[in-house]
Amino acid sequence: MKKSLLLFPLMLAMKLSAQNAQQIHQKAILIDTHNDVISNQLITKVDLGKLQTEDNFDLARAKQGGLDAQIFSIWCGESYGKGTAFAFANREIDSLYALIKRNPGKITLIRNSRELKKSVADKKLAALIGIEGGHMIEDRIDYIDSLAKRGMRYLTLTWNNSTSWATSARDEVTKRDSLKHLGLTDYGKQIVKHLNELGVMVDVSHVGERTFYDVLATTTKPVIASHSCAYALDPNRRNLKDDQLKALAKNGGVVCLNFYSGFIDSTYTAKASKFIHEHRAELDSLIKVYHDGDLANIRLNAIYKTESDKIRPPLSLLIKHIDYIVKLIGVDYVGIGSDFDGAESYPLGMDSVADYPKITEELLKLGYTQKDINKILGGNVMRVLTANTGK
Repeated sequence: MKKSLLLFPLMLAMKLSAQNAQQIHQKAILIDTHNDVISNQLITKVDLGKLQTEDNFDLARAKQGGLDAQIFSIWCGESYGKGTAFAFANREIDSLYALIKRNPGKITLIRNSRELKKSVADKKLAALIGIEGGHMIEDRIDYIDSLAKRGMRYLTLTWNNSTSWATSARDEVTKRDSLKHLGLTDYGKQIVKHLNELGVMVDVSHVGERTFYDVLATTTKPVIASHSCAYALDPNRRNLKDDQLKALAKNGGVVCLNFYSGFIDSTYTAKASKFIHEHRAELDSLIKVYHDGDLANIRLNAIYKTESDKIRPPLSLLIKHIDYIVKLIGVDYVGIGSDFDGAESYPLGMDSVADYPKITEELLKLGYTQKDINKILGGNVMRVLTANTGK
C-alpha cells in the first residue's frame, strides 16, 4: 500500500509533464525544413491526403504531430543531367501542386513568413519548396528564376554530386585530388548572389567544406543547413564541424537537425551495412520494383522491422545533437530538418511526423524553456526566411 501511495504522485507528475509538453508543442510554430515524400510519391502514387502506413508523412499525421510548415524537398539523383533534371524538378512540383489542389482546406503553398502565419491562423499546413541539388538548375540562372516563381524557398547548392560551379561534401572528401576546382567558382558566387537578390535561402547541407566557407564569404543573407547534424558527435562528411557551426551562427543562419540514424549515431553505418548484406537478394528485388535504391532500402527496413529496429539509435542521441549545438553556438541558430521519407532509419520512437511532440517533451526534461523550444521548433527558421524574403 505504501509503495502505491508513493507511485501515485510520480505518475501524476509524469502525466502533467506530458500534458505540459503537448500544450507547449501545439502552441509553437513547427517548421520542418526537409522531407522527401514528394520524390517517393511519384513512384508509389500514394494519396498523401489520406492516412498512410508505409511513409513517414501524410496530412493526417502532420496535423497530429503539430506540424505547421513543411519544406518539401524536390530531388533527383545525379543520373539526371542536363536536359532531364530541371524537367524532373518541375514534375515533382506539379505533384505537390496537385496535392494542394486536392486538399485546399488542409494545405496551402506559401512563400514568406507573413503567409506562413496566415496559414497557421487558417489551420492549414504551409507548404514550401526546397530544391535539393544545384544540378537541377542545369547551370542556368534563368532556371533559378523559373523555380523561384513556382515557389522555391531554398536551393541546396549540391546534392552528393558536385556541379560545374560548386563541390559537394562527398566529392571534396573522396575525389579531392581529381576535382577540376574546389568550392565555388565565379559562376557559383554569381548564383549565390542571385539567390540573395531573389530572396531564396542558400542551403549548405550536402556542400563541401570549401564550398561552405566560400558561400559564407559571398552571401549577404543568412543561410540554412536544411538537414545536417554535429560532426563532433558523428564524424560523417555530411555533418558540420564545430568551426562550421560557429561560422554559420556568425552569419545569422540556422542548422536544422537531421533525424537520419547514420548522421546521429556513429555506429549505425557499420550495422546497417551488415543488415543490407544479409538481405542483399531481397534489396535487389525491391530495386527492380521501385527503380530507386533509397526507396527500396526504406521498404526493406519496413519488411524486416523487428530486425532493423534493433540497430536504430535511441531518441536520446538526436536530442544530444540538438543540445550539443545549442551549447556550442546558442539556441538562436538551431532548427528541425527531419529528412523524413529520405532515409531508411530514424531514432526509435521517431517513426513519422506524428512523433514531433516527443522532441518537445525531451527538451523540457533537459530544462529548455518554452521560449527556447519555440525557437528550435520554428522560430529560428522563420527569422531566416524573413531575413531572405523581407516579408
